[in-house]
Amino acid sequence: MMKAFAEQYYSALVGFINGIRATDGTGACLSFAEGVDRAIGLVTAMAGAGRKIMFIGNGGSAAISSHMATDFWKRGGLRAVAFNDSSLITCIGNDYGYRSVFEKPIGMFADKGDILVAISSSGRSENILLGVQAARAKGCGVVTLSGFDGNNPLSRMGDINFHVPSTAYGPVEVIHHSICHCILDTILHEKKA
Repeated sequence: MMKAFAEQYYSALVGFINGIRATDGTGACLSFAEGVDRAIGLVTAMAGAGRKIMFIGNGGSAAISSHMATDFWKRGGLRAVAFNDSSLITCIGNDYGYRSVFEKPIGMFADKGDILVAISSSGRSENILLGVQAARAKGCGVVTLSGFDGNNPLSRMGDINFHVPSTAYGPVEVIHHSICHCILDTILHEKKA
């Protein structure tokens, strides 16, 4: 029984990976590789202009945000930050409400030309949506990663959007993490070439 479930789990992951939908800011469909290429274009243009990449997410997506911000600066040499420090979140949550935990720091620290990577399994988290709006107000580029319902609001808010067609947190989070690694690893591969 457990063996069969494990086989089905990984078989489903392959199907979800093959079903990733990438779109641009107009909603036009892109191949996955084209979506990654365009996300890399945003990141490299940002880095070339001395800007930074910001990551936001809740729960498991916050863990992905922290991990990827660290990897983008340590491995990639890019200025990167994740807005999920516990003191920051509890302060903003207490003073302004949880809905503002990303909106307020992005409003304070984002500069025109920065990139926001907004990660939400559901694509419906109010604090993530408000964070994207704050980034747009500051003139930032946006890359989104979402899952669950393909018509979630986040999946239409980025310059580049990646949607994972699963309704389970595990597969969505695993694939979001892999997309972020794919973007960074491709940048690193190109630097070596």
